[in-house]
Amino acid sequence: MPMAFDTMQSSKHVCVVGAGASGLVSARELLREGHSVVVLEQNHDLGGQWLYQDAGSAKARVHSSVYASLRLNGPRISMDFTDFMFTPVEGRDARNFPGHRELFLYLKDFARCFELTELIRFNSEAVHVGTAAATGKWIVRSRDRRTDEGELVEEIFDAVVVATGHFSLPKLPKIKGMEEWKRKQLHCHVYRIPDPFQDEVVVVVGGSISGPEIALELVHVAKEVHISTKNDEIPEKLVKPVSKYAHLHWHQEIDLLCEDGTVVFADGSSVVADTILYCTGYSYSFPFLDTEGIINVDENTIGPLYEQTFPLSLAPSLSFVGIPNKFALFRFLESQARWIAQVLSGKRKLPSADEMRKAIEEIQHLQEIEEGKDIIQVAAETLEYYDRYGDLCDFPHLEDWRKEIILNNFENCINNIETFRDE
Repeated sequence: MPMAFDTMQSSKHVCVVGAGASGLVSARELLREGHSVVVLEQNHDLGGQWLYQDAGSAKARVHSSVYASLRLNGPRISMDFTDFMFTPVEGRDARNFPGHRELFLYLKDFARCFELTELIRFNSEAVHVGTAAATGKWIVRSRDRRTDEGELVEEIFDAVVVATGHFSLPKLPKIKGMEEWKRKQLHCHVYRIPDPFQDEVVVVVGGSISGPEIALELVHVAKEVHISTKNDEIPEKLVKPVSKYAHLHWHQEIDLLCEDGTVVFADGSSVVADTILYCTGYSYSFPFLDTEGIINVDENTIGPLYEQTFPLSLAPSLSFVGIPNKFALFRFLESQARWIAQVLSGKRKLPSADEMRKAIEEIQHLQEIEEGKDIIQVAAETLEYYDRYGDLCDFPHLEDWRKEIILNNFENCINNIETFRDE
């Protein structure tokens, strides 16, 4: 049964969990609809993933997975909000594919422009978000991270927007011998600079974006770098780098890890390595969220969600921004945030429960097909989303932006990491 929710009351008291891009644009849209907003942010500053944090060690507890040299793999135009352009600022990183700090500064500018900073409670970690079934409201408990005691604060909200991101909990593969392999194993979540790998033999697992990019950094300090991917043949984007560096090698996926440090690959080759660096993605995790089993969260999915935003039986008082894990453009986040804010204010209505359930079932049926889509297809479908919901998010340069995606060709951007790094 859906939670009781007063749709007649146009102004709601809303808690936004997270002050990254998703949380900031959610707060802005909620304010525009006349809602009162509190943003909980566990770190000392805003930015989410784009707040660079030194990891220190493989066991460090950090939210950001950004490494020092990371640059955007999409052009500026793909990473701005409709009424606050991500234009070059004099004296800062003016490249079309800027470094991560430039995007962090853009988010700082965005928050300052729309007076969002004063809404944020920094160093406040959400530890419990649960329903108060009798009232249809939400109980939110947060902990002050500045002290070991961690003073708890409990508050009641009409609605909660979850905007914590999903690039912080490392996803690790299951490999035979992994537990017995005694040498260094770490996930790229805590990778920051190549220096600690000086003169090592490193196996980088993963051929998506971060794997090849980090491998190309490591070749300048490591004795040998071995990239392991699931492909039966060397991926096209690795052909040129592997031919350029004599100590950079490609292998199929790992078949076995031996206690003496040997890494055996599926193609029969092997190497004795000092470190294995897993660039194998991230899992969904919302440890603070208690919906009594209504929402299912595992490493790959969260749901059921209508349009990847509203959980069926808890809508509209609970919503998520930024759940898609393949392609999250800022204007997509903005359209989600605007939709949520307007549903909460009564300006827009959700479909009936039956209609939403049917739409969710159709999406679930297509998930296997979706897995096979590449980034270009997903980008095109994202633009179709804007075509359908154009009035949700003013998009004056849609056609120009569509051409920009085609001209820049995201796959080429990814395949030519060294080229656009040196712009």
